[in-house]
Amino acid sequence: MKQMAFAAGIIAGLASMSQPTYAEDAEWGCQILLCAASQSPSWHGVPYCVPPMKRLITAMSKPHFSWPVCHAANSGKPGHQEYEDCPAGMTPAATPNGRGSDGFAGTELSQCIKVVNQCQDRSAFQSQYGDQNANAPNGITITPIQNNRDNWTGGGCEVKVSQPRPRRADPYYFDIPDENGGKRRVWFNLNL
Repeated sequence: MKQMAFAAGIIAGLASMSQPTYAEDAEWGCQILLCAASQSPSWHGVPYCVPPMKRLITAMSKPHFSWPVCHAANSGKPGHQEYEDCPAGMTPAATPNGRGSDGFAGTELSQCIKVVNQCQDRSAFQSQYGDQNANAPNGITITPIQNNRDNWTGGGCEVKVSQPRPRRADPYYFDIPDENGGKRRVWFNLNL
């Protein structure tokens, strides 16, 4: 119900322009905004939305692409966040070796890391990280911290645990002004 009221608010803002306006008649940027704001179903399930969104996806691949904006709704181009937040207790970090999907070595924060003391509670550590066969398919790696000799065996108790950062299903977002002067973030994707 909230989704419908929100979309109705956007349409009402468009309709307040000097001439009567229908969603199909809205400028392209406003069509994109209306379709991106559709959450249940997403724009993929709204027949009216498929043509303008396909047009957008095609235009994005061309040189000198400029995002179509919706001036009537006071919104600009969308933001983009490729990754979800890291799980609690972990910190985003760059890939230590190789190249990220952005093409640059170690610049993309595509990993989640934390330092764990494996000696403090060995049974808890073993139950969470002890099975290398289970860790490998999930991309979890455990790396000893160099020059860390904080136990009597000299091997070190602290290790770095890293795992791939979860990718967002909907990495694009608009921060759309609401009637209370705040903004509401709506997430969407551009997958066909």
